[in-house]
Amino acid sequence: MSNQSVRDVQNKILDVMKFIDKVCRDNGITYYIMGGTALGAIRHGGFIPWDDDLDIFMTSAEYKKFEEAFNKLKSKDFVIQEWRTVDSYLEYAKVRMNGTTLIEHSFANRKDMHHGIYVDIMILHKVPDIERIQKKLYYQSKFVTLLGLSERNWRPKTKGQALALKMLKILPKKAIARWCYRNIYRYDDMTSGFKWCYWITPASFNKGLFDAEYFQNPVDIPFEDTALLGSKHIKEYLSARYGDYMKLPPKEMQEAAVHAEIFDTERDYTFYIK
Repeated sequence: MSNQSVRDVQNKILDVMKFIDKVCRDNGITYYIMGGTALGAIRHGGFIPWDDDLDIFMTSAEYKKFEEAFNKLKSKDFVIQEWRTVDSYLEYAKVRMNGTTLIEHSFANRKDMHHGIYVDIMILHKVPDIERIQKKLYYQSKFVTLLGLSERNWRPKTKGQALALKMLKILPKKAIARWCYRNIYRYDDMTSGFKWCYWITPASFNKGLFDAEYFQNPVDIPFEDTALLGSKHIKEYLSARYGDYMKLPPKEMQEAAVHAEIFDTERDYTFYIK
């Protein structure tokens, strides 16, 4: 580990992503690079130099297809790790590589989970193009986000967040989460009059809401030594998500983007968990 760098981790993450990409292309499954991965593709031609993760979007329907295709492969090298705030309700998933280690700060004390190097699969949802409904779904998504963070020993950054965490202790949180998830998934079969949203994240209302054409008919986007699927409106998406996306963030934000507390591209995480 001492001789390894973030770049070594990125190379392994790219191996995970190439596996996901092949499964998707072989089975007609659509995904889109998103967030910092889309940003890195356009601004850096690949990974953001200091970033140690890779994120993609799938719709709930495409994720189900991916899950089925993955399970049929019975891969010895990769596992799907599904994060579930409550039983049977998906928040997002990770495809992790066996024989590697990436232990994140917020999960350092968890010995009951896989800690291999990974790619995140975020679930992209539809919402009617009606602000009243969008706002409801936004706050329901934020409840799920906060609930997930509270179960990961996350430390609140504001008094409001601290108060919300205290309320979670007395509320019937799992019942509320089930209700929230039903609403979040409610509109996924819409074919017109919708926008895309992803609010199970720190993103604000406007930065997690996207025009319908942003995520339809993906195209190949150059990324490192390969090409990954992304929006043909990727620059418009990045402007909506980040504003002036070509401007580099300050040094402290770059350092905050690092997820790993311990990483090792050659040794299985069980070595460190022990």
